[in-house]
Amino acid sequence: MSELQWNKNFALEQTAGDEELLTELLVLFRDSSANDYSELCRAIEEGDAGGVATAAHSIKGASASLGIEGISNLAMEMEGEARKGSIEPALAGRKAMGDLLAMTADLVKEGR
Repeated sequence: MSELQWNKNFALEQTAGDEELLTELLVLFRDSSANDYSELCRAIEEGDAGGVATAAHSIKGASASLGIEGISNLAMEMEGEARKGSIEPALAGRKAMGDLLAMTADLVKEGR
């Protein structure tokens, strides 16, 4: 799980130390990121750089707010290149993103 680079202390600062709220936010992130990931994959398949940028931006922001730096950094790279018109980093990183997002289920358990 070290690939996630989760900064739990940062996440707890965002919730003023409320572990229950953190768990709720992690569940929301897990669920919403599944939709964003589906949109990311759709955009990659369609060669839609704008769609890749939008989906990656959503994933980036949500993961950054919870201190999940591994996901945030990968999404930032995908978004930046997509804004320049290239979906290659998203295509190359799609599986890694899916794997990282799947690991967030463990964060929900850890957040409890």
